[in-house]
Amino acid sequence: MLSKKIRNFLLFGVIAAIFLAVGYWNISPERFLDKPVVQVDAGAIDYYATNAYSVQFLPDGKVQYEMTADKVEHLKASEVTLLTNPDMNLYRGTEFPWHVTSLRGEVNPDGTQVELIDSVRIARTDEQKRDTIITSSRMTVFPQQQYAQTEQDVRIDGAGGVSTGKGMKAYLKESRIHLLSNVRGQYEAR
Repeated sequence: MLSKKIRNFLLFGVIAAIFLAVGYWNISPERFLDKPVVQVDAGAIDYYATNAYSVQFLPDGKVQYEMTADKVEHLKASEVTLLTNPDMNLYRGTEFPWHVTSLRGEVNPDGTQVELIDSVRIARTDEQKRDTIITSSRMTVFPQQQYAQTEQDVRIDGAGGVSTGKGMKAYLKESRIHLLSNVRGQYEAR
């Protein structure tokens, strides 16, 4: 009987030792050490295109806007799209588009906002062959809303004169432009 108790004790001891070994292997001290954080390169480009062209349509099938760019680069980490020499026509469903250009641009991840950077120019010729040209160093365009804004210095050539100011809100669909501060104008008398 004593030998049966010793055998059972040894058997349970071996089983317990196996459980302890397996437990130690699964919960080793190395698992609790800090793992190095993998650094993501914020400037890493996961894809790009050259001589890119895109077009957006309105629900009725008319062209809302079309855009070309010499180069389009998509940043992997932020999902921002970088544009080189973007050139956009905002048609608004009409045949007289606003023509928007700059040296560089950045499109937010969902495509609702385009930040135009350096030599920004927005121009339009209306039905009566009148030109309106808006220039600035930086501007944010919301293509779906056909709206543009900036806090930078702005120059507007058109309507028989020149207006300058700091900051602007432009409602392109209605052809309505508001200069926000330091507004100056020079107009020709007719």
